[in-house]
Amino acid sequence: MAMTTDRAEEIGARALAWLAADPELLGVFMGASGLSPDDLRSTAGGADLPGAVLDFLLMDDAWVVGFCDAEGLAYEVPMQARMALPGGAQTHWT
Repeated sequence: MAMTTDRAEEIGARALAWLAADPELLGVFMGASGLSPDDLRSTAGGADLPGAVLDFLLMDDAWVVGFCDAEGLAYEVPMQARMALPGGAQTHWT
């Protein structure tokens, strides 16, 4: 079954909630993204945030495992979700 945009956005929102439950990791995300707490609040419903959250999550296998274990998701779901969002298509150079 293909990942829908709505489902991908839901997974991105769940990933943000998972990050927010860990203040240290949320701080790393905010530092990496350049978002301030006010920016995060104002963009929480925006179209770009789920992709940014998933991009960050996918940087570390331990984060993917922690998120998926906490949410009861298969480990490939965050990547599938990211690919279903704008800017997430994989580029094939060959």
